[in-house]
Formats: sequence, C-alpha cells, structure tokens
Amino acid sequence: MSDRRRINGPPGTTIAPVFVSSKQTAKAEKRRLRIHNELRRIFLQTGVVPSASGSAYLELESRPTKPAIVSLSSTIKLSCTVLGPKPLPRTTSFSPNLQLTASVKFAPFATRNRQGYIRDSTEKDLGLHLENALKGVIIPYRWPKSAIDIAVTVLECEDDHETGNRIAGLGLFNMLAGCINVAVAALADARVDCLDLLAAGVGAVVPGADARPVRVLDPAAIEHAKVLSSCLVAYLPSRDEIVELWCNDSASISSKYAPGFEDLVDSAVAAARGAQTVLKDVLMESVMYGQPATKKLNQQGAKDVAMSG
Repeated sequence: MSDRRRINGPPGTTIAPVFVSSKQTAKAEKRRLRIHNELRRIFLQTGVVPSASGSAYLELESRPTKPAIVSLSSTIKLSCTVLGPKPLPRTTSFSPNLQLTASVKFAPFATRNRQGYIRDSTEKDLGLHLENALKGVIIPYRWPKSAIDIAVTVLECEDDHETGNRIAGLGLFNMLAGCINVAVAALADARVDCLDLLAAGVGAVVPGADARPVRVLDPAAIEHAKVLSSCLVAYLPSRDEIVELWCNDSASISSKYAPGFEDLVDSAVAAARGAQTVLKDVLMESVMYGQPATKKLNQQGAKDVAMSG
C-alpha cells in the first residue's frame, strides 16, 4: 500500500548553488545604470479579464547590474479587475454617493517567501492608500446607491533585501505606485467617470558619486544600496493636484547640498507625469480601435518624458 502522507517543502524557494571565481567573491556594489531622470520600462495592457467591467495588467522591470549568487526580484507584475458600478442590496440604506472598495492581495508565489491566504497588515495598508487615492479622482455622485469593487492582485514584486523582504523601503512605494496606475487603467477600461487621469510616481534621494545626496526618479531597490529618503505621489496632471502623498525619511540628510522636501515631491511628480503618458496612450488606443490596448514605454521615451516633466 502506497504512503499517502504529504511532506511539505520549505516555505521559501531554493536556488541551486552557483560557484564564482575568487575575483567575484567580494560583494558587488549596487549601481544604477539609468540616469537620474530616466524611468524604467513600463508594459500596460487593458481588457485582460473579459468577464469584469474593466481590467488591466502592468509590468515594471529593472535589470540587475551584475549577476549575483542570490538573485533579487526586480520585476513588478500587477493585475487589476473592476466590478461595477453595481446596485447595493435593498436592505442597505440610501447613499447619494458611490461606495468604493479597493483591496490589494499578494499571490502566494509573489515573493521568495511564500505568502499566506489571509491578508496581512501590509496588504491592508496598501489597500487603504489605494482607496484614498482613487476616492480623489472618481466622481461619486454619478452613481447613487451603487458600489464598485477594485481588486489588485500582485503576481510578482521587487525585493528590498536579499532575504526577500518587501515590507520596508522602495519595494512598498513602487508597489503602491504600480497599484494606483493599473487601477486607473482598469477604471478607464470600465468607463467610470473620473475628474482626471490619475498617475503615481516615486522619487528618492540617494548618495551620489561624490557622497552628495542626489534626486532620482523611479528608483529601484536593486539599483541602490542606500536610500536616504523616498516619496510617493498620486498626481492629477490636468488639475495640478496631489490626492495621495506618502514620504519616508530613513536617514538624516542634514547636508547643505541635500534636496529639500519640495524637491523630493517634485521628483515624484515628474515620475508620475511619465507614467501618465503611458496611461494616456493606452486608453487613446483602446478608444480608437475599440479593443484591448497594449503599450510599452522604452527607456528613451521614458527619459524624454521625465526631462520634459
């Protein structure tokens, strides 16, 4: 009789050992190959879930500078579905505004350490920030006694450290910016009326080559060994308004050459303008051809957009 017992594997994925030469045994320094105002490549597609009212898929990729023994995840893959607007149950009291519900859920295989099926505090915080950002752009009085559900699924997220942690630092900020951008694309695909085309971007202050703090747009954790401060902004370009702001000052930057808070916010706004161009092109293509649209922003286009912003 065969053994029916189940042997559970390790909670994290295992990687085969890679032997390197003695010259490469020293720890490789993280280095940014892009210039300071150059964005990463963005892939965006709408209409990926036909059964939903609106849907979108987004990828944000960053290539590592050097091969390492333990590879870090540098790609963000997000999928968003929009259900509604739909009527509320009859037992619910009358509401003159649209009831918005947004949630973010990590897939079990999204990180190196396998995630659980119950939402943790990080996912709840991301969902709360996403809901606050979307409430600032949706016109609620167009749908009285109605509700809309927005669900973002994280298929892959970038790691902050070699342990696969995605809770602290740039990984969380980049994840929230991607969630906002993919949710806006899904809302537009669902033909939900909004005040403007919302876009999110991340700016940071990192040590430069001469040890002076410098501003960078769209930073990646795999490209910077140390981040002095970072800022996420959800920005309405046409109205010139900020609906969501989240800053993190992980170290003291008391140098006279250090950029101030306004400069940090301006960097995040410039990154948001670059993401907004991709959203606009995808939605215009979807309206013109009446079918799901796909857009990929290369490095040169991202650099031009960031410099113009």
